[in-house]
Amino acid sequence: MARMAVTLAPIVLITSGEPVLGDRAVASLRRQLRAADPNTNIVEIDSSQYVSGQLEALLTPSLFGEPRAIVVPNLEQVNAPFQDDLLAYIQAPEQDSVLVLRHNGGQRGKKVLDALKGKVPTYAFEKVKYPNDKAKIVVQDVRDAGRKMTSDAVDAIVAALGSDLRELLSAVSQLLSDVKGTITEEDVRTYFAGRVEATAFNVADAVVAGRAGKAVELARHAVATGNSPVAIVGAIAMKLRTMAQVLGVRSAKGRPTPKLNNWQASRAKQDLRGWSGASLAEAIQAIATADAEVKGLSRDPEYALERAIVTICALRQ
Repeated sequence: MARMAVTLAPIVLITSGEPVLGDRAVASLRRQLRAADPNTNIVEIDSSQYVSGQLEALLTPSLFGEPRAIVVPNLEQVNAPFQDDLLAYIQAPEQDSVLVLRHNGGQRGKKVLDALKGKVPTYAFEKVKYPNDKAKIVVQDVRDAGRKMTSDAVDAIVAALGSDLRELLSAVSQLLSDVKGTITEEDVRTYFAGRVEATAFNVADAVVAGRAGKAVELARHAVATGNSPVAIVGAIAMKLRTMAQVLGVRSAKGRPTPKLNNWQASRAKQDLRGWSGASLAEAIQAIATADAEVKGLSRDPEYALERAIVTICALRQ
């Protein structure tokens, strides 16, 4: 995901599905306004509390000629007076003033958005959902700081803190401030040890190793830091299925080789130590039951998850 550079214009529209990226865009415009003229009068308006006529009064150049700018952080809450004034202002904006409009989602304010479409610079920041996209933003932040971070370190910090992009980028900023030279996975673990360990897949690793106490501890921490019981059960189920695939090939000649990467097959062979076909089958049944429970069958998904963890760990010999 490439960094999107925002630039000043008489009217700038930011649509922000990802709050931290919207914040950064507005902050960048504020810096540009101050850089252009430190005396710029920047006023923030609450779109829901707007009073008729306020827009013209604040953006019309003064007798002293100091630059003027308005930042509207919540266009999606626009009230009727503001909508009317905006629709009129869009037709003939002040060329020496700046109006920054930020819309954070939803249908409200659509009439204004439609009126702005194709007429003003628009910067859209979609919700960042996938780990690889979050990793790209982390890498870009590190590069912007003139620094380097190993790929293992990027993967570790995204896995640990990726449920909240703002928290993730704040953690990257902390590492850039506190760590000298290239940031490594060891640095990430030093600063965020508990969070790095408490991922869904680390819970799964502890489960197949039969470490019930550690697995429950990691599961509780993982849930507390944004991982859902559904995701954790899914990670355990995936690991058990991979083990079953490898065990099936080992047990029956002529059976097709499962479509696994070499590292997946190698790891599954290690995980199979202490497991028999019968115990693995019981574990798969237990995780299937847990899957149904955490998806709605149980009133307490976290309890269902922990019960499954204890049950599966007890099956390992």
